[in-house]
Amino acid sequence: MPTSFRDYNPDQSQMFPPSIKDWLPEGHLAYFIADMVERLDLRAFYARYEGDGRRNQPFEPRMMLKVLLYGYATGVFSSRKVARKLHEDVAFRVLAAENFPAHRTICDFRREHLEEFEGLFVQVVRVAKEAGLAKLGTLAIDGSKVRANASKHKAMSYGRMKDDEKRLKEEIHALVAKAQSVDEAEDAELGADNSGDEIPEELRRRETRLKKIEEAKQRLEQRQAEADRAQGRQPDDGRKSSKGGNDFSRDFGVPPDTAQDNFTDPESRIMKTAEGFQQCYSGQAAVDAERQIIVAAEITQNAADCNELLGVIEVAQANASQKPEQVLADAGYRSEKNFQELETRQIDAYVAVGREGKKLLSKQPDESLPATRRMMAKLATEGGKKRYARRKCIVEPVFGWAKAILGFRQFSLRGLKKVRAEWRLVCTVLNLRRMRTALAVA
Repeated sequence: MPTSFRDYNPDQSQMFPPSIKDWLPEGHLAYFIADMVERLDLRAFYARYEGDGRRNQPFEPRMMLKVLLYGYATGVFSSRKVARKLHEDVAFRVLAAENFPAHRTICDFRREHLEEFEGLFVQVVRVAKEAGLAKLGTLAIDGSKVRANASKHKAMSYGRMKDDEKRLKEEIHALVAKAQSVDEAEDAELGADNSGDEIPEELRRRETRLKKIEEAKQRLEQRQAEADRAQGRQPDDGRKSSKGGNDFSRDFGVPPDTAQDNFTDPESRIMKTAEGFQQCYSGQAAVDAERQIIVAAEITQNAADCNELLGVIEVAQANASQKPEQVLADAGYRSEKNFQELETRQIDAYVAVGREGKKLLSKQPDESLPATRRMMAKLATEGGKKRYARRKCIVEPVFGWAKAILGFRQFSLRGLKKVRAEWRLVCTVLNLRRMRTALAVA
């Protein structure tokens, strides 16, 4: 008896148009994102298009937002890949409802709505709080290095900038002199071969390079001047310390020769990572212990976390409209100033004063660090040990999800402002995924 197979007619036309809602199973992530977008306040996304009288109808912002959020939530960050998915992936086609914006349109939408994405993150945090998924009973704070959209090989040190600047100026001077001599020879001998045709191109190339180096030098000098002022230095201090200490080794506003600037993304910084030194930004996150919802997402150019603790707490409090009861953070955030401010604000904090698994300190801090001594005493109690032990399992998985599950290991955008918006976009989709899982279990 021959085998009977199910019907398969690839050329069969459908009698009625199919419903796109039949293409995905119930409870799919795409549906959850679509439903969430529908309940958010999107007036800021629409404001850009009001009253401009454009003839070409733009794509519906709700649709664009759903597609972009789902792309980030599934590890598709490139606008070109999103545009391709709109033709190939069922979930993308369901969200787009048979709209096919080009990759440039998707890229422009993301770039033009940076501020709106930041507001979207806050809205999602507040929805999670209303749903009881974020209670701010305990917050764990940590940071992670994320690569910038720039290569470390496109960076140059201040010392090398000075050498290359001098060399390029000499080469430009020589090329100008050669061009002038060629012109003089051609004027003297009519009809001679124009052997200097390639000289202007060489000149333009060197002048362009010189301009970039001079701009990078100026950025480094401005950055160093700001750092010097923060230390109490003045432009006319003559390297003399106003505090009576040792004289400074450099003039005001002059960076050390090892200071670097990147030509591709000047606002990124060289930071130490597990893969060695890379051009990076540091992503900060405050994570609620209840369902691991990110309630604050910040970006810094500083590899050290210490100066970010209080700011992240303030942002978390503003986003959730509630003061956290407890805060957990590792030793990267320790400082006497932070401990004193936490006590002043009456925040029950548990911040390590030494690396985990290592001896906390070789000796007790002296009397000049009273807040540090009190923090050590708090962490030494059984209750302090149990509370601090929760930190790792609350916040560190969040960075693991971003990098391992979403595959977000490098920013697509450049510049601090754009990178901050993209980081909050990533944290928004992480929250949406967590909310979907939590509500499904409930």
